[in-house]
Amino acid sequence: MNRPTDRWIQRTTTGCVGLLAVIAGTVSYRHMHTLVELHGQPGWVAALTPLSVDGMIVAASTTLLADSRVRERGGVLPWALLVVGSAASLAANVAVAQPTATGRVIAAWPLFALIGAYELLMRQVRRNAASEGRPQRRRPAPQAYRPEDDSDAAPPLWRSSGPASGNWRAGHGEASRDVRRQAWHLGASPPGR
Repeated sequence: MNRPTDRWIQRTTTGCVGLLAVIAGTVSYRHMHTLVELHGQPGWVAALTPLSVDGMIVAASTTLLADSRVRERGGVLPWALLVVGSAASLAANVAVAQPTATGRVIAAWPLFALIGAYELLMRQVRRNAASEGRPQRRRPAPQAYRPEDDSDAAPPLWRSSGPASGNWRAGHGEASRDVRRQAWHLGASPPGR
């Protein structure tokens, strides 16, 4: 894919994650607020408790996103905070839902959708970070064998400064030169290696 398409895909995913975050945050806030009030906490505690849970989720998520941008998976702490915060939010959503399977699924769905979409965004960020950070490696063009080349210079990998070099090159002559050319052409290693 080309760069404008990649940017469009990532912006679309980011927009969807942002929208899902607003929806899930609103639903979660409402459910958690109701749950805290039902358990006898004063109004200001009921108003702040959902923010502490959702704030922890946002902080952990953005930390993981920042780690993804530098090609890291994130540490134990942000993952643990994300899991604990998501579990608390999910538990609050399910606790105040109608006591039916459908009611619980409906209450849990926004958070589930946000977590899934966020992970998709993180995959894109990791993929982009990996492709931007990795230099494009080009393979050198293969060198054609030229029989008219008279030089008996061995390829750099065959050169050696040790005593084995003298033994291997002993008995030069045209036959030795031809064998080395053929071996170089076929990609074979020199004898004794």
